[in-house]
Amino acid sequence: MPELPEVEVVRLGLAQALPGRMIAGVRVLHPRPVRRHAGGVDDFVTSLIGRQFVEPKRRGKFLWLPFADSDALMAHLGMSGQFRVDDPGTALPPQCRVVFSFEDNGPELRFVDQRMFGGIWLSPGGAEAPAEIAHIALDLFDPGLDLVALVAAIRSRKSGIKRVLLNQQVVSGIGNIYADEALWAARVHYDTAADQLSAVKVRGLLVAATEVMTAALAQGGTSFDALYVNVNGTSGYFSRSLSAYGRDGQPCPRCGQGIVREAFMNRSSYRCPQCQPRIVD
Repeated sequence: MPELPEVEVVRLGLAQALPGRMIAGVRVLHPRPVRRHAGGVDDFVTSLIGRQFVEPKRRGKFLWLPFADSDALMAHLGMSGQFRVDDPGTALPPQCRVVFSFEDNGPELRFVDQRMFGGIWLSPGGAEAPAEIAHIALDLFDPGLDLVALVAAIRSRKSGIKRVLLNQQVVSGIGNIYADEALWAARVHYDTAADQLSAVKVRGLLVAATEVMTAALAQGGTSFDALYVNVNGTSGYFSRSLSAYGRDGQPCPRCGQGIVREAFMNRSSYRCPQCQPRIVD
């Protein structure tokens, strides 16, 4: 699933293509991606025609496309959702589900979703802060984030630190990839109880998470397959710079010990057994 850097790359691409443009037509090629729109497919189409986009916004992994009238198009990318900006004459990408055309006859906005776990829908009054994200915490790039308060909130929890980092109600935007990378950089075992970590250690871990996501953003995010691409169809290249995630059996870039892969929350966690030893009570 796309994490903060990947969603921000998409947002930046949309920010170059959408503001000021007015929707002329909407084609829903499959109903599932608009299932969360309360009025159904026909209402989704008629409700959006004539609306003008303004600057796209994001919190953590959550993306929305505000309109000038204070409503917004919400977007949940799920496992494989993509926005593409393509010239009207080009062939539709495989698994294209919704197509938006514009009054200026310029590039179309296309929503692509192979697995169709994602979706788009109208959020009334959602331009500034949609109700759908009210429960989502600020992310590490939000200028309103109180880092001292976040450190205290993390240290108040008894769960393993990786579980806490993945909790979008504590801090948003961090997923499995960047949690593993931040934990490797901070030399912390993923199952260490959050309340056992010092404030200095937690702050260092958050700094590491910010730094690794900043580096990923600069490389267009992390792509392992065609399920994540930018709005122009290009992949991100940060997968080449990963230190722990997905590197099972390869040497740790810091100490040379083989990276190990372990089961974690119905997925995998990657760590260096020497740099990130398990804490034994």
